[in-house]
Amino acid sequence: MTVEALRTELKSARHKVVTDGYDMSLGEVASMYKNGELEIDPNYQRLYRWDESQRTRFIESLLLGIPIPPIFVFQRESGVWELIDGLQRISTVLQLMGDLRDPDTGTRFAPLILGGTNLLPSLSGMRWAKSNDDDPNGFDIALQLEIKRARVRVEILRKESDENAKFELFQRLNTGGTKLSEQEVRNSVLVMLNTAFFDWLLELTRHPSFAATVQLTDTQTKQQVAIEIALRFMAYRLHPYSRGLDVNEYLDIAARYLAKLDAPALATEQSHFDWTFRTLQADISDDVFRRWDGARHLGPFSISAFDAIAHGVASNRAGIELLPPHERRTWLREKVHGLWQDPVFQDNSGSGVRGTTRMTNLLPYAATYFRP
Repeated sequence: MTVEALRTELKSARHKVVTDGYDMSLGEVASMYKNGELEIDPNYQRLYRWDESQRTRFIESLLLGIPIPPIFVFQRESGVWELIDGLQRISTVLQLMGDLRDPDTGTRFAPLILGGTNLLPSLSGMRWAKSNDDDPNGFDIALQLEIKRARVRVEILRKESDENAKFELFQRLNTGGTKLSEQEVRNSVLVMLNTAFFDWLLELTRHPSFAATVQLTDTQTKQQVAIEIALRFMAYRLHPYSRGLDVNEYLDIAARYLAKLDAPALATEQSHFDWTFRTLQADISDDVFRRWDGARHLGPFSISAFDAIAHGVASNRAGIELLPPHERRTWLREKVHGLWQDPVFQDNSGSGVRGTTRMTNLLPYAATYFRP
């Protein structure tokens, strides 16, 4: 690599991102939302999950005059702005004002009722508007104007930018507040790319056999790890892993590829998905992805076991289906149980093994290991 090559790459990359920006009042931002000039994708809006304390602290910051980070929007061909980053902050202000709408029904959420803070304990029980002239818990005009006049920098990714620019921007800027997991960020990008594909992928995670065998903790469920695991299953089959690529970067790239699949391709993948998890649940058990100690399955869901078993079995569907049902069941159990004593699996699984190493070595091995 040379400095000249770097300059050439920088020139090309910068042409893909066309930006503008200026300061606006939160009152102006709220007016744009109410007029349909600022949109929050419904699926994206479902990721709004600041708790009461976080929302209250943000309103406290506005009242105290503390500067807030910029928000980022993408300008569509129509001129409408699509919110890319700043969901938690903007949604909090909109809910306080009573203007935030439910993405499913279109009805307004109940206005936000604030809690008290260390600096402003009298915020407890306060809301945007008084219910009547004698109501002591509603903001007066002066306090409402403090919020409306608070200014935020709006960075605009203009429509002339490369089509992938907003996805890159979202992934690089999604920091602060309640930090989203890698998959939650990826989900938001998928919604931007192809909402129908995201909905299809979400529906896969509700498949009874998949839900029964992929046993996640409450935290993992909240972070939408089930969608990541379903995505892995498809990615391994259709977008082979490149050696050395960071696991999350690989999944980001694969997700963008998969989101472009047409209906026949998705139907084929749904068939493989259904067959694989239905077979594993029926022939092994709900605990198929948990460690086998020689007598029973123990411990939590293992991503190493999932990678090897699900990918290996799916890769060999044609051969496995040719086995008589009883023979198939016996053979499959022996292979799954024997995997835990297999030296290649042992060397490429477990908490001490990097994901890149596991995927590089284990995925091709599993496709061979589960060949009838």
